[in-house]
Amino acid sequence: MEAQGIDMQVLSINPYWYRKDKETAAEICRLNNLHLAELCALRPDKFAAFASLTMQYPELAVEQLEFAVKHQGLRGAAIGGSVAGQDFSDPKYHPVLAKAQELNVALFIHPQSTPQLAQRFKGNGWMSNVIGNPLDTTIALQHLIYEGVLDKYPQLKVLAAHGGGFLGSYAPRMDHSCFVSPQNCDPNIVLKKKPSEYLNQLYFDSLVFTPEALAYLVSQVGASQVVIGTDHPIPWEEFPVERVMATKGLSNADRIGILGGNAARLLNLKI
Repeated sequence: MEAQGIDMQVLSINPYWYRKDKETAAEICRLNNLHLAELCALRPDKFAAFASLTMQYPELAVEQLEFAVKHQGLRGAAIGGSVAGQDFSDPKYHPVLAKAQELNVALFIHPQSTPQLAQRFKGNGWMSNVIGNPLDTTIALQHLIYEGVLDKYPQLKVLAAHGGGFLGSYAPRMDHSCFVSPQNCDPNIVLKKKPSEYLNQLYFDSLVFTPEALAYLVSQVGASQVVIGTDHPIPWEEFPVERVMATKGLSNADRIGILGGNAARLLNLKI
């Protein structure tokens, strides 16, 4: 962290337990949350963390989230891009989204590839990650938009890893889909805004690799919606702070926000 110029890191654990039985998944999440809270309490100046949730059991996930926030000091929850292939825009998961909105905490989406495409991802280049991870996040966000979930929960804080996947690069295509192909759209779902406009109520990390890509993401979603991301300890980005500082078109206020101010506001942190 010191080598990268990072003062505080927000920790989370990728959800690998969504296919586990209820008792096993509950114990995994209990241990994760307990020890993350203990670590943060040891160095509150350096660490904050997201809770782990048994999303496949939404009622239990609601209880876990409330306990983690109110009694363990965790800053929201880290969730996958789907729940074992089922999108969390599905109404069965809405109680978790509602509880996050009620508690005014963020849900941090960190994908686990797109398992339905595992066969096509085989071969050179680790495509299950390079394509599968950003694609999984993109699908998750588009479902939240298209299904009207962000209208139902307008104060819900959703933070998407890896710059939100591919969404920030191609969002305006969404605005034309129901005009071009109304038979593929549900007439009972009437969005309050154009689909691309919902990007301005989502949050994205800055892990997009180049200053040019970061400048474009900011142009699409607004500097206030971007927080610094490292993916540490995976060495995707060795110089996250330098990348933000090298991005042209950002004001000093924009850089201050992306480097810490936005995260402090989003996660209710004191820095």
